Amino acid sequence: MTVLFCDLTGSTALGETLDPERLRTVLARYFEEMKTIVERHGGSVEKFIGDAVMAVFGVPAVHEDDALRAVRSAVEMRDALPDLGLQGRIGVMTGEVVTGTAERLVTGDPVNVAARLEQAAQAGEVLVGQATLSLVQEAVEVEALEPLELKGKTERVPAYRLLHVRDAPERRHDARFVGRERELALVRKAWERVQAERRCELVTIVGDAGVGKSRLVAEALASVEATVVRGRCLPYGEGITYWPVVEVLKQLDLLPSDETAAAAIRSLLGESTAATSAEEIAWAFRKTLEHAAAERPLVVVFDDIQWGEETFHDLIEHVALLSSGASILLVCMARPELGERRPTWPVVLRLEGMPDEAVDDLIPQRIPRELRERIARAAGGNPLFIGEMLAIAAETDGAVIVPPTLRALLAARLDQLEPAERSVLERGAIEGEIFHRGAVQAIAPDDTQVTPRLAALVRKEIIRPEKPLITGDDGFRFRHLLLRDAAYESLPKATRADFHQRYATWLEQHGVELLELDEIVGYHLEQAYRYGVELGAPDSALSARASERLAAAARAARNRGDVLAQVNLWDRAADLVPDGAARPLLLVRFGWALEEGGELARARAAVEEAVALARESGDGQAEWLGRIALAGFRGDQEPEGASENMLREAEAAVAAGEAAGNHEVLARAWGLAADAHQFGGRMGEYAQALDRALPHARRAGDLPLEARLVLYKAPYFIWGPGHVEEGLRFAGDAFEQLGHVPGAQGF
Repeated sequence: MTVLFCDLTGSTALGETLDPERLRTVLARYFEEMKTIVERHGGSVEKFIGDAVMAVFGVPAVHEDDALRAVRSAVEMRDALPDLGLQGRIGVMTGEVVTGTAERLVTGDPVNVAARLEQAAQAGEVLVGQATLSLVQEAVEVEALEPLELKGKTERVPAYRLLHVRDAPERRHDARFVGRERELALVRKAWERVQAERRCELVTIVGDAGVGKSRLVAEALASVEATVVRGRCLPYGEGITYWPVVEVLKQLDLLPSDETAAAAIRSLLGESTAATSAEEIAWAFRKTLEHAAAERPLVVVFDDIQWGEETFHDLIEHVALLSSGASILLVCMARPELGERRPTWPVVLRLEGMPDEAVDDLIPQRIPRELRERIARAAGGNPLFIGEMLAIAAETDGAVIVPPTLRALLAARLDQLEPAERSVLERGAIEGEIFHRGAVQAIAPDDTQVTPRLAALVRKEIIRPEKPLITGDDGFRFRHLLLRDAAYESLPKATRADFHQRYATWLEQHGVELLELDEIVGYHLEQAYRYGVELGAPDSALSARASERLAAAARAARNRGDVLAQVNLWDRAADLVPDGAARPLLLVRFGWALEEGGELARARAAVEEAVALARESGDGQAEWLGRIALAGFRGDQEPEGASENMLREAEAAVAAGEAAGNHEVLARAWGLAADAHQFGGRMGEYAQALDRALPHARRAGDLPLEARLVLYKAPYFIWGPGHVEEGLRFAGDAFEQLGHVPGAQGF
């Protein structure tokens, strides 16, 4: 949302020169005028503080152009003050806030920055912050200032002096036109019928913002021989009912031949004060279009008709149904919300996201493959989203960040939903891009209308049915990933934490068939814990539960030979229990995974920390496993005397393992002894140590270690005293026994 602060300058001196009652009257007029301006642009006055006004745009209703509404209000407020005999200064800032409390007060950093910008402004100035400018830069003229040092901010804050606000710019069509051949042919066929039959035809194209409606129309009309006029419905303002009609009439610049119709048009244009009615205006507008089309075929394009008033919609249908004897093509563009406001409106074409091959054509080949895939997945086939994310990626070294313009657009779309429907959507967003009806129900068990609300969201083209991942449930998918992210990010962190934990509990019961169950449950428990930490309420039981699940997922990744997943999962599992008893052992396993991935320096650091923590806590297993690992690292990196040092540590570890009856320590200790003998060229002893290690690995249930110990015996037959025939039999037996173990066949 966007926050605006307006404060008077010289109010102290004003109080000295004016009678108190006169001053009260002046301030009352000032407050009333400022409130009127703010509300005219769809904002609301949060509070009056002395002679300052705090206004917010985005509460209680979110609009995609809240920042633009705020700066337009700021300019009007600035220009209105001199007429009141006053001077003032204004600050505007956009950002994420918390609202919806019982007091409805808005809190967050944007509030503080807007107030500081107002204090830094000179009399008659409007200062806007960088976040606001990024949302309105195509509609404003500004002058950059030196970054300001504001109270309470550790770094200087960019600020801009607002000079002028232009009308909303026309949509640009910079990207290539691809992937719409069928839709293009449909519009052109309609135009051919209009010409051939000398009649009026209405073509309405419905699609999400940015999906390419206006670009399709521009491409279809690029080669037509006709007069083309355009009008756009406005989302708010005074006199907006006939705004697009007036735009078209001004472009045509003619009157119908019928004098009664001409009189109605003059009244609509404000050229006369004659009384007229909606029926007369619709009839007169139709006569004007027919008159224009008598000279040359006519195309009338109306954009954003989902914002149009009922009277305007009636006018379009009047023209489409009753026009005759003239070639008129009415092209209307709308977002899916049109169906909610006017369910009976005839839609000719529903524009979906672009197909994969067209998306690939839109993203330049110079973009790295991984970045191309991330952008394509997030955009969901929306050309505007692709273009905006490409621009941001170019500025952020390849990071896929949702631009603020898109965040505002998506937030506004969600805010138009019924509260109960939005609640269902937010609960689905907890699970992810694909979610299940059962999960939505489990997060809020008292909601008895989940299924009809999901059906409503499908009808409104927010989600679509998807094959469920859980047997017996219903699956759904967000129409694009950015919409899911917008729904998720609109939830307060405390709510996210609660919902993640509820979802994890539900999934533990219903997702037993999922191979990745531990990893998914662990992730949601991890998210719940981390939000609690951010809010100052860490839950050690929750973090331990999350760590256990991630550790189980790490073991599964190790069993399937996925080194990168191991590294990630062991690291997160250990990080969740910084003071926990399980941390030393988790760090050792993290170190082994890092070693396997070739990150020896990180591996050594992790294991050294594990050994130190294990000694402090008395965790003998973790300490000895860590010491064995460190001895192996030193042997690889410091070959001088490695064989003797490793053997001494191995012997001590074997003694400790036997005393504790710990098979994992014994398997690793005998493995270290084998490495020591191989370093010393004692291949017979090397094979014997491996044979001693193998049964302990089996008893420990460590299949990857067991496979490694079996296969590590191969050098005995290659460089040692083993016979060729014996080696061949070994290879055959090993392949038969371990062919199912990931990575074993490569040995």
